[in-house]
Amino acid sequence: MSKVLGIIAEYNPFHNGHLYHLEQSKKITGCTYTVAIMSGNFTQRGSTSLIDKWSKAKCALENGIDLVIELPTLYSTSSAENFAEGSIKILDSLKVVDYISFGAETSNIDILDKIATVLYNEPKEYKNLLSHELHKGISFPKARENALMMYLNDIRKYVNILSSPNNILGIEYLKALKKYNSNITPISIPRFEAYHNDIKFTGNIASSTAIRNIFKNNGFKILEKLIPSNTYSSLMQNIKIGHIVPDLSVFEKEIIYNLRKMNLQDIAELADVSEGLEFALKNAANSCNSLVEFLNIIKSKRYTSTRIQRILLYSLLGITKKDINISRKTQPYIRVLGFNQKGKFLISEAAKANPKLQIITSVKKFIDNNSNKNLSLILDKDIWATNVYTLGYEYDSWNNLDYTQKLIIL
Repeated sequence: MSKVLGIIAEYNPFHNGHLYHLEQSKKITGCTYTVAIMSGNFTQRGSTSLIDKWSKAKCALENGIDLVIELPTLYSTSSAENFAEGSIKILDSLKVVDYISFGAETSNIDILDKIATVLYNEPKEYKNLLSHELHKGISFPKARENALMMYLNDIRKYVNILSSPNNILGIEYLKALKKYNSNITPISIPRFEAYHNDIKFTGNIASSTAIRNIFKNNGFKILEKLIPSNTYSSLMQNIKIGHIVPDLSVFEKEIIYNLRKMNLQDIAELADVSEGLEFALKNAANSCNSLVEFLNIIKSKRYTSTRIQRILLYSLLGITKKDINISRKTQPYIRVLGFNQKGKFLISEAAKANPKLQIITSVKKFIDNNSNKNLSLILDKDIWATNVYTLGYEYDSWNNLDYTQKLIIL
C-alpha cells in the first residue's frame, strides 16, 4: 500500500495556510493518502467551531483530505496534552499511518523532540524545578516553560520555542508518540507568514484567529483571498441558513445560568478546576452576565484565559474531571465524518490491519451493539455537544443530528 499521512487539525475554518501545510506535507513525505483527525463542534481553546463538523469535513475533503475522523469532544476541548494523546491514540490505532505532519513555528523537529523527551521521562531535577516554579503562583504553562529552560540550560535557544501554542502542541504529539511507542514518523512544517493567534496577515495567508475576526467584522471580500473557494462557499451557505456559531459568547447566558445553579461541589468537579478556583467561579457567576466580564474577573497570572474558557465550556457541556480521566485511559473509537474513494479504501485497510477497531459510520448501530461503558460515555458527550451547539443556530436548531446527519461522501 502507498504511504499514508496523518494530520491533526481543527480546520476552524479550513484556510490557505492549511492548504499550504497539506500540500507541503504530501510533497515532503511522498504520501498519496491523507487522514485528518479533526475537532468537532467545540475547540481546544474553549470556544466554538465557526461552522459545524460536517461542513468542516466537507471543506477538508474538497481540499485534498481523503478521510476525516472526528476527535471526540473529551479530547478536542481538553488540555494540549490530552488533545494530543487522544489524536495520536486514534492515528496509531489505524495501523496504516506512516507519517504525522504538524505546523509549528520551527522546522527544527530535533529541538521539539528534545523537549518532548524531558516531558516524557520527567527527570527528578526537572520535576523539582517545576515544583519550585509552581510555588511562585504562576500558571502551569509558564511554570513548565521556566522549568524546561532551566533544565535544558539554554534560555536563549528555547524561549521562543516554548512560547508558541503550535510548538507546544507539536511537543505534545511527539511525547504521545513516545508514550504509545508508535511507529509513525513525525515531520514539522514551519508556519508560512501567519502565526497562531496572529490577528494580522499579509498576502493570502492568515491564521484561523485572524479569519474568524475578519468574519465577525463582516469582511467577506477580504476572506475571499484568505480561504479556498469551497470554504468560502460553505461559510456563505451557513450564513444564509443561519448555522454560524462565532464563539462561546453565543452561550454566555446558558453558561452563567449553569454556574449560578451549580453548587460549589459541582463546580469543583468540573475538569480543570483546582486549588479552590470553584469559589472564584461561583462569585463571578453571581455578579456578572457576560463572558467578557466573567473572564476579566477571574483571569490572573495563575489561571490563563484559555484555561478559564475551557472551564466555562465544561460547565456548558457537563464535562467533569472523571470524564477526562476516563478519556485518558480509553482507546477512542474511529468516528468517521466523511471520505472520498481513497478514504473508503483507507477505512477498509485499517479494519484489516486492526480487526479490534471500533469504527463508527452509524451512531445508532454502534450504540445498539456497543458494550463498552467508557466508549458510551465518550460518544454521549459528542452527541450532547452537537445538541448544545445547534442551539447557537439562528434557524433550524435540530436535535440529535449525530443520528440523522449522513456521512459526507465525495
